[in-house]
Amino acid sequence: MTGRLDGQVAIVTGASSGNGRAIARRFAEEGAAITVADVREDPRLGGEPTHELIEENGGDAMFVETDVSSLEDLRNAVDETVERFGSLDVMVNNAGVERQLPVGEVTEEDYAWLMDINLKGVYFGSQVAIEAMRAQDAGGVIVNMSSIGGIRGLENSSLYCTSKGGVTNLTRQLAIEQGPHDIRVNALNPGFIETAMTMEDGETADGILEQTPLGRAGQPEEVAEAALFLASDESSFVTGHNLVMDGGFTA
Repeated sequence: MTGRLDGQVAIVTGASSGNGRAIARRFAEEGAAITVADVREDPRLGGEPTHELIEENGGDAMFVETDVSSLEDLRNAVDETVERFGSLDVMVNNAGVERQLPVGEVTEEDYAWLMDINLKGVYFGSQVAIEAMRAQDAGGVIVNMSSIGGIRGLENSSLYCTSKGGVTNLTRQLAIEQGPHDIRVNALNPGFIETAMTMEDGETADGILEQTPLGRAGQPEEVAEAALFLASDESSFVTGHNLVMDGGFTA
């Protein structure tokens, strides 16, 4: 039985933990070779590094230390991926951070830190992936991690919502630009997903869950299934789309 990503090569940023880890593992189960591109090798909650877990389960994976706020690091991750696996077919710009502050308390340092990771990282992660994909002349897929914060406001989250709003519209623009080169660009807009990072603020979690019709948090494995759909040929006529998966929060 063939996998939906057999013969494909994917980079997943921020794949040591959380949603990225689930996406990397799911893609590997479907036959993709995986580059785990992250600033840290070990998961936030401890345990085995993602690339080692994939390899133990018969997959092909490697870890490349990558700070997504650095164009040099992003380009290095792509170069090492192509050198080892021979191509780059799927880029998942997943790495992201959150900082909840009222707008009046945001400093320039706060702004630069969050925007460099959440928006600059996605912008230049897409840029270097597009360069590689167009050099191969075989098309490709980019999946960006946006958020419900990219389509509506959230309490004390002006920084986060600004960054994710940028990702939402960047996704549409890149889809227009790269469609003629057979490169599809889509985004995921999750609601509250139960990861080590999101669970650090229990008060925020409770507030969102109270307004979520399904009455629960999403799981990283559910995000991974949506990412797999966007990365696979099952979504071959889908580009420029922001796929909301929030348990009905924005309904």
